Amino acid sequence: MALPPPRPSGPSSTQEGGLTEAALAAVSEAILGVAGERSVEAVLQHLVCAARDLVGATYAALGTPDAEGDGFSRFITAGMSDELVDAIGPLPRTHGLLGSLLVDPTPYRSDDVSVDPRFTWWPSAHPHMRSFLGVPIVFKGDVIGALYLADKRDGDRFEEADERLLGLLAAHAAVAMEQARLLEASRELSVGEERARLARDLHDATVQTLFGLSLSAETAASLVGTDPEAASLHLHRIRELAQGAVAELRGLVFELRPPALAEEGLVTTLGKHLDALGRSHDFVTALVVSGDGHLDQEVEVTLFRVVQEALANAARHARARRIEVTVELGRTPVVIEVVDDGVGFDPEARSIRARRLGLTSMRERAESLGGTLEITSVPAPAAGHGTSVRVEVPRG
Repeated sequence: MALPPPRPSGPSSTQEGGLTEAALAAVSEAILGVAGERSVEAVLQHLVCAARDLVGATYAALGTPDAEGDGFSRFITAGMSDELVDAIGPLPRTHGLLGSLLVDPTPYRSDDVSVDPRFTWWPSAHPHMRSFLGVPIVFKGDVIGALYLADKRDGDRFEEADERLLGLLAAHAAVAMEQARLLEASRELSVGEERARLARDLHDATVQTLFGLSLSAETAASLVGTDPEAASLHLHRIRELAQGAVAELRGLVFELRPPALAEEGLVTTLGKHLDALGRSHDFVTALVVSGDGHLDQEVEVTLFRVVQEALANAARHARARRIEVTVELGRTPVVIEVVDDGVGFDPEARSIRARRLGLTSMRERAESLGGTLEITSVPAPAAGHGTSVRVEVPRG
């Protein structure tokens, strides 16, 4: 869903439902930052931080519903430490006030959220909040998430202008979230019909993203007369974003049409994927292979998908300079290890497991073949070792 372009304004310097040029510029800044992200998780994290800053909230969260509809698949927060998130406990369920915004596309404001009849209780470690603003994120008529803001920093309540600002951000957030979802889903698609369907959906999302860029360009143009330096900065960032989109589409084409495992085998496929990823993200890659032998096709496909996810995680989160993939084919079980020298994390932290569902996906893939997956990571890289993903599966 996209909003109509801003209407021309006069000397009052207000546009789009009374929003000022400064407010539109702030939304444009947030949209540009979100559009440059590569994964659903990164998009959600950027959105929740942008929403918090945009309306001056102490706390912010973005929730997306799970497939069953009785819980959140993701609940990303800003303004809370990882330690506080862990202390609060499991993700909230999609009932009560939070859940209502996932079924009703109408925004909601309250001066004191605790008096709302849909409010239930705070977990023991949860901060007690008063002022509240919730805005659903709608894509093609469906609510795909919601932004939740609490405790206005410079006042007792969120105003109508805050709601309009967040509504404008949410409209573009829907496009960014859907496009990121499609990009991630493309890694799992292998048959021609599914690729064709993805291409059609991705085309729709891309067109709307370009419309978002057009809106940002118009915002920059509106600043030319009053703040040429800020306008120039916006135009420069739009150009950088366009260049990044070209690189992203090239990477997408490769992931939609990876070398056929059946024709070229696992080692050759991994080598080509690793080379392409290194060129795209500008880090050094290495592939070390020992032994040889034929593997069942199902084993090769599973190993490739696990390594692909591990490499994608390193590219998105690790800020690595070097990634090495070691393949040991001469032993039983077969072993593959992906090691980077980037920023590590705590794989057992509840906040990490809740946000990075790819970790669960890798483990489930390995276990589906009777194998195991081990993740070792240190927050500060030691001896060039940030994170190691080791997968072992039977040969047949």
